[in-house]
Amino acid sequence: MLQKIKELVQILNEQRDAYYNLNSPKMTDAEYDRLYDRLVELEKESGIVFSNSPTQSVGYYPVSELAKVRHQRALLSLDKTKQIQELVHFIGDQISLLMLKLDGLTVKLVYEDGKMIQASTRGDGDIGEDITHNIPAFENVPLTIGYQGRLTVVGEAFIYKDDFVRLKDSVRDGNGNPYKNGRNLAAGSVRNLNPKICKGRHVNFVAFNVFEGMGEGECIDSREFMLIQLAALGFDTCPYIRLEAGRYSQEDMRKQIDILAAVAEEKNFPIDGMVLIYDSLSYSEKCGRTGHHYKDGLAYKFEDETYETILQKMEWTPSRFGDLAPVAAFDPVEMDGAAVSRATLHNLSFIKNLELVPGCRIRVSKRNKIIPHVEDNLDRGFYYDTYPRQCPCCGSSTRIHKGKTDKGKILETLHCDNPECDSQILKKYVHFVAKKAMNIVGISEANLQRFQERGWLTSFQDIYHLDAHRKEIIAMEGYGERSYEKLWSAINESRNTDFIHYLTAMDISMVGRTKSRVLCDVFQGDLDAFEEAATGNYDFSALEDFGMTLNRNIHTWFVDEENLRLWRTLQMEMNFQPIGSEETEKETVSVANPFYGCTIVATGKLQNFTREGINTKIWELGGKPGSTVSKNTDYLICGEKAGSKLAKAQALGIPVLSEAEFLSMIA
Repeated sequence: MLQKIKELVQILNEQRDAYYNLNSPKMTDAEYDRLYDRLVELEKESGIVFSNSPTQSVGYYPVSELAKVRHQRALLSLDKTKQIQELVHFIGDQISLLMLKLDGLTVKLVYEDGKMIQASTRGDGDIGEDITHNIPAFENVPLTIGYQGRLTVVGEAFIYKDDFVRLKDSVRDGNGNPYKNGRNLAAGSVRNLNPKICKGRHVNFVAFNVFEGMGEGECIDSREFMLIQLAALGFDTCPYIRLEAGRYSQEDMRKQIDILAAVAEEKNFPIDGMVLIYDSLSYSEKCGRTGHHYKDGLAYKFEDETYETILQKMEWTPSRFGDLAPVAAFDPVEMDGAAVSRATLHNLSFIKNLELVPGCRIRVSKRNKIIPHVEDNLDRGFYYDTYPRQCPCCGSSTRIHKGKTDKGKILETLHCDNPECDSQILKKYVHFVAKKAMNIVGISEANLQRFQERGWLTSFQDIYHLDAHRKEIIAMEGYGERSYEKLWSAINESRNTDFIHYLTAMDISMVGRTKSRVLCDVFQGDLDAFEEAATGNYDFSALEDFGMTLNRNIHTWFVDEENLRLWRTLQMEMNFQPIGSEETEKETVSVANPFYGCTIVATGKLQNFTREGINTKIWELGGKPGSTVSKNTDYLICGEKAGSKLAKAQALGIPVLSEAEFLSMIA
């Protein structure tokens, strides 16, 4: 009966399109009426009525805003991995379902006594948005079902890939721009205030979970059985493969993923990975959750898609420390709806390893859908040294520096050793005004360059005397009286600083915000005491995680008379906050949080933090960030490609946290 209802809905909708839109009817009115009446009978008999049924051709009523909906049970995500081995390890001795990870918007549907009464988005997991008004505009949501009592169904709202291809050139987002991908179009359609806009965009819904109903505690203890029940009620359910308990090899798992991926391709499903989840509902319940995700499943993210293009040239720009950063310029390719034509090449070793030369075919990706990256060279075997022999900024001779990585590999970088190189000097100013240093809000690199070119900046101190050029700045393009006053106010505000920001601004090699915090603690915020140590024989390598190189960098910097003069005279421009302000900051951290007083090391690639960012967060929690794992380490926060630190932590029995677990513990 269910299949017959779906067939009739499809036939009648095709006929309606042919009659009203194409002016080319395919059946007589009498035949249409006969099929329509039969559909009404079947809907009444089964209790199932779909949102796209011709019997539901009613008005679509807009709303003025999306009301908030608090989820009684949190709509959390799953932990993620890109490693098939982790999927193999995850199964253990449990029957599991390998499901498609649809690329859309998570939606919750609530039914009471057979009628759909509310629909909402996932939102932040605890609070979503009410989208009930848009459900009649979906293609396949059952508005009524043959189920009495309360039923809460969770699934994905999405647009099939072929539908998006047809729609992408004709629909626009709120800013008048084309949608970059089907996921964004689905989300924009589902959350639109006017269901007439959602109608016609072919939004579909696929169910993958039940939060309430289905005879809780009475039905068979199986997620698969629950999906079968949902299908019987008229829901489209997420395609899956049942994996029996037992030992799987990586090759076995890869084959199952390929089989399911082929299903997605055949049916035009937009996917960005797979989900592995336990079949037993009771076992899933026992797995528990973190503040970020449920622990009964694992999301496997596909490797980033690559695109072929032609490398046109390599551009080299000096950093503030003189190393030249190479960037690839290639024929534009569209990735995730945006044209991309540039990507970092990291260093000279990276270029040599890929044998990159202009004109070769390369494969590029957008890692984690954010950072453009050159993945491979399709035309190897023609490499020759293409790096510049002179600095492209100042014309000085370049030098190849060979160093070693933590794993002992040789790493080659290209350097300009001219301390007067304008590009290096400009980058130093950019660092000086940055938030983590002097925090001069609103002064851009472009404006710093304009000030530098006019000869107004010859030292950091000159920034604090730009008022001498007030008239000239106001007359500059893009400036005016108001803009100047805003700039000067920000400069003066930055005079109120502290030991940490001031030392970070000095830009001593390897002394960033994290090391500045340590030195602030050691010298109790006393700049004079630190200067005495730096100009004397103090052994900074005795401090944890400092080492001989950092010790040498500090002493070498203070031996330079120009640096020492800057260190002393610039202090006269500042109003230093007492050490008590740092202590006050620490007092705002609850000692009840699990990381207070702990030494924490972060390793691998993190999704939500830079290395500096995670260390700052650890400091804010009252902990101490470390760079090496030892018996004194309390926790290791582990991202992708963790390497030797993970192995050492496991050998020492140190607790290892995923990034998501860390976030949930500080929530």
